Amino acid sequence: MATHKIFNDPVYGFVTVPYGIIFDLIEHPYFQRLRRIKQVSLTHYVYPGALHTRFHHALGAFHLMTQSIDVLRAKGADISDEEALAVQIAILLHDIGHGPFSHTLENTLINVHHERLSELFMAKLNEEFNGALSLAIHIFEDTYPKKFLHQLVSSQLDMDRMDYLTRDSFFTGVYEGVIGYDRIIKMLAVHNGELVVEEKGIYSIEKFLIARRLMYWQVYLHKTVLSAEQMMIQTLRRAKQIVKAGENLYCPPNLELFIHHDFSEKDFLSRRDELLEAFAGLDDSDISAALKGWMKSNDRVLAFLATGLINRRLFKLELVDQPFDLSYQQIIQEKIKLWWQGPSSETEFLLLSGQESNHAYNPQSGEIKMLFKNGEAKPMSELLEPGMHFRNVTKYYLAYPKM
Repeated sequence: MATHKIFNDPVYGFVTVPYGIIFDLIEHPYFQRLRRIKQVSLTHYVYPGALHTRFHHALGAFHLMTQSIDVLRAKGADISDEEALAVQIAILLHDIGHGPFSHTLENTLINVHHERLSELFMAKLNEEFNGALSLAIHIFEDTYPKKFLHQLVSSQLDMDRMDYLTRDSFFTGVYEGVIGYDRIIKMLAVHNGELVVEEKGIYSIEKFLIARRLMYWQVYLHKTVLSAEQMMIQTLRRAKQIVKAGENLYCPPNLELFIHHDFSEKDFLSRRDELLEAFAGLDDSDISAALKGWMKSNDRVLAFLATGLINRRLFKLELVDQPFDLSYQQIIQEKIKLWWQGPSSETEFLLLSGQESNHAYNPQSGEIKMLFKNGEAKPMSELLEPGMHFRNVTKYYLAYPKM
């Protein structure tokens, strides 16, 4: 009798999933929904191959977690079978709360962070599986005594980051993001209850940090990707504005509830089962269908934005190191008014400004520690040369139609 299922992953090869609760969770509709949510949102507008999903990522992170457990156990780390299963469940479900197009619409459709939604989904699944996820939830929420188990799920060197850097660089073709994930995992150890990396892995960690910084500015915060994401946010914002004004607007059934209401975390807590079920029916295809319908909307702004997204007529986006002068923004604003020939209530959707920041390594978010042969564990902040690793890089953007 078969004891496991094999998935053929383009990044790691064969990924083995044991039958039992892990396989049953993967088969659950909440998890299957992740097949319909793109891992890197609208990045395929720049890198056409970036069409992989949160489903791929969750399986990949699970695979790396399985390898990490084997390595740590071989080095004498105290991990029971129950704890091993729980930390595998925690990483498998860590992104189950993501909505359509991942991070892009996180504060637009609803005002609840995806990690909080993941916690609510896990609590709901725990009830369905008769408490079998309780330990996984403790690890996920960092309320379990063995800190290193949570660090494997969420830290500056977790299986989530190791998979998404490896996977996203693979599917985008941006090889600056390639990391030595296999070597890093082989160098993992547990010291005084915390996850550490043996000193032989220090250059692999430095490469990991450099790769993360490069991937953010070359992929995740690429100016064309930012333009598309900001256009989508404004499109949904305009759709909500139209509905609030009492006008009829075409919406796919799964999206309609979220266009007509602004749900908060308080709403999800008081109406958990109802809203989770509604949210679980929502994915990228609902947004795409809405955009195609809105191309023919009577509202000029909505039709313009939706058409731009569907046909990749994206806003020009300027990305600079210093805030834009107010006088320059006013010049652009006047040009838009002359070109658009519409009221200011419409042109506010056509001039988008903001900022994006990225830390390659932030010691305040929890240190990566290196374990030396003398038994001393040192934080990376003491070992890295000062420079780009620590600097919080902020860039400012201004986006507007190509008039």
